[in-house]
Order: sequence, then structure tokens, then C-alpha cells
Amino acid sequence: MLKQQLNFKLSQKLSPQQIQLMKLIQLPTQAFEQRIAQELEENPALEGGKELEEAADDDYGSNEGDSYDEGNEVIETDINVDDYLSDDEIPNYKLASNNYSSDDEERETPFASGVSFNQYLLQQLNTYRLDEEAFEIALFLVGSVDESGYIRRDIEDIVDDLAFTQNIYTDKNRVEKVLHLVQELDPAGVGARDLQECLIIQLKRKEETPSIIIAKKMMEESFDAFSKKHYQKLMAKYDISEEELKDAIHEIEILNPKPGGSYSGNTRIIEHIVPDFAIKITDGELELTLNGRNAPELHISRDYSDMLKGYKEAKEKSKSQKDAVMFIKQKLDAAKWFIDAIKQRQQTLFVTMNAIMHYQEEYFLTGDERNLKPMILKDIADKIGMDVSTVSRVANSKYVDTPYGTKLIKDFFSESMKNDQGEDVSTKEIKKILEITIGEEDKRRPLTDDKLAMILKEKGYPIARRTVAKYREQLDLPVARLRKEI
Repeated sequence: MLKQQLNFKLSQKLSPQQIQLMKLIQLPTQAFEQRIAQELEENPALEGGKELEEAADDDYGSNEGDSYDEGNEVIETDINVDDYLSDDEIPNYKLASNNYSSDDEERETPFASGVSFNQYLLQQLNTYRLDEEAFEIALFLVGSVDESGYIRRDIEDIVDDLAFTQNIYTDKNRVEKVLHLVQELDPAGVGARDLQECLIIQLKRKEETPSIIIAKKMMEESFDAFSKKHYQKLMAKYDISEEELKDAIHEIEILNPKPGGSYSGNTRIIEHIVPDFAIKITDGELELTLNGRNAPELHISRDYSDMLKGYKEAKEKSKSQKDAVMFIKQKLDAAKWFIDAIKQRQQTLFVTMNAIMHYQEEYFLTGDERNLKPMILKDIADKIGMDVSTVSRVANSKYVDTPYGTKLIKDFFSESMKNDQGEDVSTKEIKKILEITIGEEDKRRPLTDDKLAMILKEKGYPIARRTVAKYREQLDLPVARLRKEI
């Protein structure tokens, strides 16, 4: 049975202007410039430069009150919010650190063309005399080398792939024989299947000395004991002194664990950071500036405003003229919204970063990370009277140039913990003290997580051993056993 009923519902909907502003706020400087270029290309009613900005803006504002109407006819522009939500051609993950040179004049960084790492290996391979099948296998192996220089696949899988994709039917022994040939290419260690093999290949190319001989034996026979730093067992097994072991370890430490990364001609994309803000110390006071490239000179096209004036003053209006003026008004509305959104973006960025700067004033004056105060997004949002999501958009992918280097803004945010005096301290402060403590330890007897927890407790930070382990891992520091040196 069908029936009709009337329901009242309260809901919040974002206006197109709000959506446009939120999308602009989250863009870092380079992506913001690209967005402006895109808008200038797509909207002929929007122009760069400032000489006509005020006049054009005034003209447009005066026309707005008239609504471009004749009698009771009003030209309206319907905008679908869904269209605003679905026009992100650039995924957010690509904007996270999509920055480049800070030179305002030279907007594009030239890159020298070069030979890729795999092409470099192929050039060497062409100097070998191989039969047709061996050459095809070698080509396949070189194509399987990753950017670190490793072939991280089982020989059996390679044999299967050669059969299915290259129509080459061979066996494991034949592939391994060709693999050893590929491992003769430069840089030394390329084509290895794991770290142990990579280091052995490099050691075999070195001139034999007592230290090299011991190092090769350790890599071939005792790699597990070496990686776990069981130095006493190694000295006993090879009947060597502590000094001889030190020399052998030194030979291993100077090897390259990622031979592909040493190739100077690789064509990886180099990312340059454009700071969105700059903080300077002038006469003991902090001074914040917004990168000028975030304040473009844009104005509404006078030609388009004149077209609307002409339509308004015309006595007779055809349907085609009405359709044309509808298009013009849509473009003018979009241009006006875009300019307003950019101005609001500038204000939002500056106000947010200014609040962060003053909240962390002690850090910005000293550069000591131990002076970073606990700070979460809500602290800044409450301070400036904005939503937490807005602060997140500002902090997430933007950088600030400080006297101590260029920093990612979101790194200034951290959770808090209580010290022994009941005061809130930043977890970053605790991590910094932990890092300093580990850096000053006796590497012959590195501190365990339990001992580190005791030391931190003595310094006034009562945290559990598991928390110490978590912070140590976040600092990318290994366990005590792996920090041991002789």
C-alpha cells in the first residue's frame, strides 16, 4: 500500500564555496600553484595580475545587486555539490610531499637526462659473448633487478616465468649459471638474491688480505652469528683476536648493502621542498611570514563584466543572448568564489601557523626538541576558533622554514605524558632524551630496554619498558644486542 507523509529533517550541507576552500587549504604551495594554473586555463573569466582587480571587482559587485534580471526574470546558476566533491583529479597521497625548489623565479627544476640503472646493466651485458638462449635469460634476469640491485625471486619461479612469458624452456642449473654471469656486472653485488650473497660477491672482488679472508669466511659460514653480533663465538670459531675481528668487521661495514643505490646515473625523481611559511628570530622575537607564492594576483575579467553590462542595457534579449549570459554569470560566479577562497586560504594558513608558532615559542627560540610542548590538533583549533579538520589540513602536508631547518608542521604535534611531578610533557621530549641516552651508552655493553626505563625514571619520566621499546622502534634504533660493538 502506497502512502505519502511529510517528514522534517535537519541536516548540514556544505556550500560549494566551503568545499572549494577546504580543498585549497590542504594543498601545499606547489600543488596550489598547479591548481591556480588549472583554474586560469578552465575559467576565461579569471585573469592573473592585479592592475584591474579592484575596478573589476567593484563592477562585478555592483552588478550582483541587480541579479542580472529583467522584470521578474532572474538568471540563476545551479551548482551540484556532488560535482565539487568528485573533481579531485589529483589523489591526496600525491600531494603529501609534492614540493620542489624554493626559487620563486625558476619555477621548474631542470633535470639532466641519463641512463636508467637497468639500461646501464644492459649496456654491460651487450659486451658479453653469449648464445641466443643465454642472452635472453640474462635479459630477463637484468629486468628482474630492483632499484636496490637485488633479484628477490626464487630461481624456480624465474624458470617458470621464462617458459610462460618468453617461451624459453630451461632448468634451474642453466639459470643459476647465467645468474653468476649477471653478478659479474657493475656495481659489485648486483644480482644478489639476499644481503648475505650481496656482501659475499663484493668481498670476492676485493684483493685478498687476512681481514678479507676472515670476512669472507664469516659471511659464508657464520652469517647468522655475525648478524646477531655473537662476537665471542666468532673469535672462538676462527681462533682470532679481538683486533683481527674488528678489522674483518670493518671490511664488511664498508661494503654497500644496496648496490643499485650507488649508481650515479639512476633517474629517480628528486623531490625539493617548498616551505609554505618562514619563521625568523628578530631581536629575540619570532616573526612569521607566508610564502608569497600562496598569495597570487588574480582578478575578474573586465571583458566578461562588460558583456553582462551590455546584456543588461540591451532593450531586446534573444534566447541565445540569455543562454550566453547564463554561461558568463556561471564563469563570473566561479571566478569570484575562487578569489574569495584564496583570500580565506591565506588568512586561515597564517592564523593557524601563527597559533602553532606561539604555542611552541620556546622551541622556535631555542631549536631544542626537548622544549616542544605537548600539542594536539584540538589545542590549536580551540585557540583560533576553527574546526580540528581545518587545522589538520593546514598541518598535514605543509612545511615551515625555521632557523634550525625546514620542518614538517605536523611533526610539532605530539601526545602528552605525566612526569614524576605531575606535569604534562611531550612524548617528543621523552624520545629525544631516549635518543641521547642511547647515543651516549657504552657500545660494548649497550643498555637494555629495562635499563633505559630505569634511567628515564631517574630523570623524572616514569614509563614502562614496553613504552621504551615502542619509542625506540619509532626512532628506528635496534635492540641492545644489535647495538653492540667491540
